[in-house]
Amino acid sequence: MPELPEVEALAGYLRQRAVGRRVDRLEIAAISALKTYEPAPTAVAGRAVVDASRHGKFLDVLFEGDLHLVVHLARAGWLHYREAFPSTTPLRPGKGPIAVRVRLDDGSGFDLTEAGTQKKLAAYLVNDLATVPGVAKLGPDALSADLPTFAERLRSRRGQVKGVLTDQSVLSGVGNAYSDEILHAAKLSPFAITNRLTDDQIATLHAATRQVLGDAVERSLGQRAAELKGEKRSGLKVHARTGLPCPVCGDTVREVSFADSSLQYCATCQTGGKPLADRRLSRLVR
Repeated sequence: MPELPEVEALAGYLRQRAVGRRVDRLEIAAISALKTYEPAPTAVAGRAVVDASRHGKFLDVLFEGDLHLVVHLARAGWLHYREAFPSTTPLRPGKGPIAVRVRLDDGSGFDLTEAGTQKKLAAYLVNDLATVPGVAKLGPDALSADLPTFAERLRSRRGQVKGVLTDQSVLSGVGNAYSDEILHAAKLSPFAITNRLTDDQIATLHAATRQVLGDAVERSLGQRAAELKGEKRSGLKVHARTGLPCPVCGDTVREVSFADSSLQYCATCQTGGKPLADRRLSRLVR
């Protein structure tokens, strides 16, 4: 799933390439992807792209007249920028990977695509960001929150720190991959309970959050959209590295699997050498 660093980089790429161009037309190929009906997609035609930004893990493309195309890429969504499209024929709704296409006046543009069969990519065409449900509920940005804000938000929700850190209403922008990386950098168990964390642990976690996300953004900015996934994988130390050596201590990276997701961690770095039980209902090491 694209998280804060990748969405920030996609927004940066659109600012460089698309801002100033006018929209030829907006095409919806996956009807279920568009969650709004007013304004209509035809309202975008002829408007200039004014800006591109990020709200948590939401991408926001702003057109003149304060019209926003807000997109959540979900687990398997992505943005593909095209210098030229192979055809000027409008897309037809179908089963292909393209959900939304934005054609610009110089012949370029971008596709919002989604792989797999679980189609969860969501696009909203709105005049007011507050009408996008996910954006309206976002907590403070995980990268920009200062320590007092970070501590207050984290302690506002009692639970396992992995789950609280990825709760977008608590702090926005962190997902499954970067939460694994942040907790590894902070040397914390993913199942540590938030209201049991000491002030020093909270401060360490805050510093790790800023470092991991900041470094990932720095690596990603300037990359082409097609290169971002590879850049993300190359910077990961524990996430998606089950069975490989921890680059910090050399221990084997372990995994806990759930019904539709998994987490990775290093026992030596994070749990005092004790492996976490790999069963959802098991008694878990704190």
